[in-house]
Parts: sequence; structure tokens; C-alpha cells
Amino acid sequence: MKYAFVIGSSAFIVQGKTISYGEEGNWKHFLRINSVSQGGPGPNASHLEIDLDIKDIDGTRVTILANKPVTGAPYSIITESDSIKILRLDGTTIIHVHQLDNDSAMSLEHNIVAEFEVHAPVVVIRISGEFFVDKLHIRAENEKLMINDNGYATSALAGKNDLKFTAEGVIL
Repeated sequence: MKYAFVIGSSAFIVQGKTISYGEEGNWKHFLRINSVSQGGPGPNASHLEIDLDIKDIDGTRVTILANKPVTGAPYSIITESDSIKILRLDGTTIIHVHQLDNDSAMSLEHNIVAEFEVHAPVVVIRISGEFFVDKLHIRAENEKLMINDNGYATSALAGKNDLKFTAEGVIL
């Protein structure tokens, strides 16, 4: 199964369902997709479910397993069948993980859609927010992805493994 992670205006198409950080030989997952929304009504319909281990911009740890908070930190979780949004108590977004429907995915930038057509991801996950993963400061907005001081804008990359972030950038 292929996953496309759309972060900022960049898309990363990979075989794995996790995003990790670290250095070669020492990788730690900070986001894992456990299940995706299959749509449809009823109690048997699957929904987007994640595990998450990040820090907000104030350094407060945000740990979630199967969409449920592990830590008693001051944040709230809003879940829908295709979306998980983690908010500070003031309502600002820490991270939003959203599974795009096919129409939304195919209305992204032309070069991203072209990569989707070539690599045919099964699911497209958009990630936005501002948070820390270890010492990496990640800012994902509609127009850009910033990892520390490295910026990524309107790119589409494909790889065979999980998506990995390092202090030097992105590895596929």
C-alpha cells in the first residue's frame, strides 16, 4: 500500500505508513497511520486512526495512541472519520492529520497530481500545524513546509520506504 503525505505544498509518496525522525540506524516514529477511513455509514466503517508523539511549540509532549491521549497535557483532540486535529486549549492547531478524498487530492498542484498518477498512492494524508519532533521544528502550512531552516515548496517526491526527517532534511 502506498501513502502520499502532503505536508505544506509538498507531497512525499512512500510505501510505509509512518513518518520517522533521527539519523541512520536510529529512527523513531512520530506519526503512524494505523487505519484509514473507508467511508460509508455504519459501525463497521473504518476511520482514520493514528499514533503520534510530538511536542507543541511550548515543549509540552503530545502523545496519542489510537486517537486517544496518553499524556494529560493541556490539549484537545477533535476526530472525524477522516481527520484528527490536536488543538491547544486556546484553540490554535498543534497538528492536523487529514485524509483527503479523491477529488481534493486530484485538485492539488499539477506536479503533485502527476506524481499521484504515476505512483498511484492508495491514500493521501495532509498534515499541517507547527510542532517539534525531538529538536526538529516543523511548520507545515498550505504554501510551505519548514524543517528547522530548510524549506520545501511545491515538490513531489517518491520513495520506497517510510518518510524520514533529519536535521539535514527529508529522506525517502
